[in-house]
Amino acid sequence: MKVLTVTDIQELIRIVGLENFFRHIITALEQDFGRWQQFLLSPRHGTYYRDGVIELMPCSDEQLYAFKYVNGYPGNPLKGKLSVVAIGALSDATNGYPLMLSEMTLLTAFRTAAAGVLAAKYLACENSKSLAIIGTGAQAEFQVLAFAGFFQLEEVRFFDTDRMAMAKFSENLAGQKFRLTACDNIIEAVRGADIVITATAAKKRQSLFSFEDIAPGAYIYAMGGDSPGKTELPAELLEQVKLVVEYKLQSLLEGEVQQCEADIVYAELWQLVCKHKPGRQNDQEVTLFDSVGFALEDYSILRVVYDLAEKHQLGTELELIPELNNPKNLFGLLRC
Repeated sequence: MKVLTVTDIQELIRIVGLENFFRHIITALEQDFGRWQQFLLSPRHGTYYRDGVIELMPCSDEQLYAFKYVNGYPGNPLKGKLSVVAIGALSDATNGYPLMLSEMTLLTAFRTAAAGVLAAKYLACENSKSLAIIGTGAQAEFQVLAFAGFFQLEEVRFFDTDRMAMAKFSENLAGQKFRLTACDNIIEAVRGADIVITATAAKKRQSLFSFEDIAPGAYIYAMGGDSPGKTELPAELLEQVKLVVEYKLQSLLEGEVQQCEADIVYAELWQLVCKHKPGRQNDQEVTLFDSVGFALEDYSILRVVYDLAEKHQLGTELELIPELNNPKNLFGLLRC
């Protein structure tokens, strides 16, 4: 079985290139959301603790089975640990044999950003030039660079309650084509922005901004609220936008829409990809992608990484599955 470490993923990005890697992921996501009916889907299984959550996220079709183990512990950075860490597995669904075990902390950041861009393809104005991001933690740079590869961004405004996180963000993105503007508060950042990303980690109900603070025609990517009791936006704002989710059954439990009735949801993302419903219909409507992270996105990036790792001969083959001449003689492995 192939095992991909953090070092392997770093080498893969070096070979493929950051922007090209995002293109691979976005293409795979669009392909897989476009064949939504072929998947066996379910909400993730979460085990909740006082300080966070540990989740298992499965998704499969007739050929491949994928799952991710992931945590969400907002207080971890104060202890010198990441808020989100993950590992993932990909298996051959025709025989149940695992094909790959991979790091997924980096890959989760990549696929989360790519999912926001895919939704933006259908919900954002094509000529979007300015982006605001609220929350400059571990995933922030991935978000901005994914959008910058799809839109001709001229300005990126950013705000975080942690000034050290803002400094980190600014240093990592120095030298990009877009202008970086550090803001003193949320409203300064979002006012007039074409694209707004909310990526905060606080495990509580929040109202980061109101509908009146957002420019006509803006696209909001709300990806920080992703568990019961954790939201970023007021219910009044949700009622005034075109609201799209990944998988309604999961979003109603964990997303911004946990505050509202189910009929507030305009569409699931696959319905836009498959042209069952139109996305943005004019330059004035405010659209919102309420993303909680869905297992199909992990399936997509795991299959992309598996194919690229095979192509570029990355990863290590480990003997984690017994190889037997007689598959009924498992005990024979222990005979000396």
